[in-house]
Amino acid sequence: MRIRTFREEDRLALRRLFTRAGRGSPTETLWGHPESEAQIYLEPYMDLEPESLYLAEADGELLGYLTGCVDTAAFPSENDRIDKAVRAHRLILRRRPAAFFARSALDAAGAALRRAPSAGEIHDPRWPAHLHINVAPEARGTGAADGLMERWFVRLRVAGSPGCHLQTLVENTRAVRFFGRMGFTAHGPTPAVPGMRYLGERVHQRTMVQSF
Repeated sequence: MRIRTFREEDRLALRRLFTRAGRGSPTETLWGHPESEAQIYLEPYMDLEPESLYLAEADGELLGYLTGCVDTAAFPSENDRIDKAVRAHRLILRRRPAAFFARSALDAAGAALRRAPSAGEIHDPRWPAHLHINVAPEARGTGAADGLMERWFVRLRVAGSPGCHLQTLVENTRAVRFFGRMGFTAHGPTPAVPGMRYLGERVHQRTMVQSF
C-alpha cells in the first residue's frame, strides 16, 4: 500500500473511486446522485486544496482517499457547496434528490419547533482543520485508512494547526471506532441529520475532535 499526494491526472480515477468508496455504510450516499455529491465533497478539495488530498494506492489502483482542509473558515461552506450543486444539477427536478430535500425541510422544521440541536458544520478555533476519508470495501483492514490519517497528521503538524475536527454518523459505528483509535474524541450533541435515512431510520451527526 502506497500513500501519496493527489496529482491532476488522478481526477477521473478519483471520481470513480468516490462513487464506490464507503459502499454499504450509512454515509454511502445522500440523495443517490453521485455527480452532485462529488461536487460538494470531492471536487472543491481537488480544486482549492490539492496539497491536502492524499490517496491510497496498490498496484496502480486507487483504493482510498482523504480530503482535508487546514482552515475550514477559509473554505467554501458546506451549505454554499450544496446550494451550488443543487443549481448546477437541477436536483429539485430529479425525483430522488427532490424527495430528499423535501424530507430534509420537514425534518429541519420539526427540529426547530422542538428547539432541538441542529446538524451542521462547526467553526471553532481550537480545531480549525477538517477532513473526509473514504476507502473502497476491498481496502478495509489493509492499513489504507491508517496510512492516510498518518499523512494528514504530518500535514497538520507541519502547518502548525492546533487541531482538527470531523463529522460522521453515530450509526456508522465502524468509522466512530476507527476515529477513536486515531485519537479523536466525541464533541457536542448528536443531532438528527435532516433528510438522511439509513435502513429506513433517522441518523445522527457525530462530531469528533483532536488537538495537537
